[in-house]
Parts: sequence; C-alpha cells; structure tokens
Amino acid sequence: MTVAPDLLPYTSHEFSTSGHTLRYLDEGSGPEVLLCVHGNPTWSFYYRKVIEQFSPQYRVIAVDHLGCGRSDKPSQADFPYTLKSHRENLVALIDALDLDRITLIAHDWGGAIGLSSMLERVEKLQRIVLLNTGAFPPPYLPKRIMACRIPVLGSLAVRGLNAFARAAISMAMSRNKMSPEATRGLLAPYDTWKNRVAIDAFVRDIPMSPQHPTYEPLAQLQEKLPSLANHPSLLVWGMQDWCFRPECLRRFQAAWPNAVSLEIPDAGHYVLEDAPEETLNAIADFLSRP
Repeated sequence: MTVAPDLLPYTSHEFSTSGHTLRYLDEGSGPEVLLCVHGNPTWSFYYRKVIEQFSPQYRVIAVDHLGCGRSDKPSQADFPYTLKSHRENLVALIDALDLDRITLIAHDWGGAIGLSSMLERVEKLQRIVLLNTGAFPPPYLPKRIMACRIPVLGSLAVRGLNAFARAAISMAMSRNKMSPEATRGLLAPYDTWKNRVAIDAFVRDIPMSPQHPTYEPLAQLQEKLPSLANHPSLLVWGMQDWCFRPECLRRFQAAWPNAVSLEIPDAGHYVLEDAPEETLNAIADFLSRP
C-alpha cells in the first residue's frame, strides 16, 4: 500500500491475520522494541516523529489495525472490529515477530488494545508509555461522540461525510492548529465510505452498558491494571482533551502510583501533534532511565 508515501516514507510490512492483511512499520534495530499502537481515527502515521527520533537506537514497530491506515479494510460482515479482535491480531503479531523487551507506546483506543495484548504476553513487556488513552469502561460519553452513534445518521456522518476524522483534526488540538501536511497524512487512508469502516466501528464499540460485548473485556482490563504497577510507566497527557479527560489520567495514576506523569496544560488529545517537543523529550528521558 502507498498511502501518503511522501509524508510517511517507510515501507509497510505485511502480516496475515483474521483472513486479512495487517500492515505495520518496522524501522531500526536493537534488542529493545518500541511497539506503537494507535487509536481512532489515526494510524501509524501518528507515530512518524517517534520513528524518526528513536529508530536509530530502537526497533520501532507501528501497527495499522485492520480497517486503518495501510491495512486491509474488510467489511463488518468479514471482520468484527471489536476490542477483542484487535487484541487478538496484535498478540498474533507480537508472537509472529517474536518481540521481546517491549516498551508499549499507546494512544486513544491503542491503550486498551495494547495493554490487553501485553497482559496476554506480560513476560515480554518492559515499560509502558501512555498518551491520552483509557483502559476501562468509559465513565462518560462526550455528546460529540454520542451523536456519531445515532443509528443510520451517525454512520452517514462518519462514513459518508468523514465527520469524525475531519472533526478530530481541529477538535483534538488545543495549543496549535494542525499543519496541512499532518492533516493530509491523518486523513489519507480514509478517503471513501468503504475505507472509513473502522472509524465507524470503533465509535460503536464504545460500551455504555454492561450488556455491550466490549464492556466485560474493558472491565477485566481495568481489574488487571494494578498487576502492571511494577513496570516503569510514563503518562503524558494533553490536559485540554475533552474525550480522554484528566480523570482518565487519574485512574492510571491510582493504579500505578509510581508512574512518571507529564501533564501538558494547554495541549489536546493529539498530544504528539499539539506538543511534540515536550512529548518526545519526555519519552526520551524516560527511555534513558536505568
């Protein structure tokens, strides 16, 4: 796949899973792995600055979940697009690549996907870096996201008008206006109704009641978070995020009392875009610690 090759000049590797092709970036080398897991509506492009800065010293892997980025985008009839299915794909990739000494770097839905995957392979996990994310049943649902879940109309907006991804370009930023290049890169894979299938599915996979199939996996993940407290952890938070608000950060801090935290008061949800220097410097400092 050649989505945004001028803005993300890395070759995607292919991995067959769930009957489809998942693509991922694999740059750099070394005994330590930075495993970058994106959320919705982004893709591996979100981690381009991480790859640029850290691939000279680390092996940096950035996945594109099925339905996202350069990966296949099967219909919902051909792939379930649930937390459980994304977790199974990531665990399969970790096993296939025989990854070890992993530092998980996760954002948005990537937190739940990445952490639940690493709990399946906890012996391979070395450190954790979280950027504006969650790993528990959501305590609230912002009205802007709730509107995208309205039957029929929500899908028409998300898949027909690309309303969710386009809105995120501005609503997920607080300090800065996103550059035209970053805007083009983030939107590039999501150019048709068919190619926006995962964006819509991620929104609908947010469980707002215990009856939702993804509620229990998130509840189990929340219950297991304290078991990761001894792993060195860094929590970088754009405090102007209206979705993964500061109370999400507080939940992680309660589960991991020894975690290092960086609160960026004027940054939004896309913290790597809104405050790249502070975020990358914090990650570099964290990785350099013995």
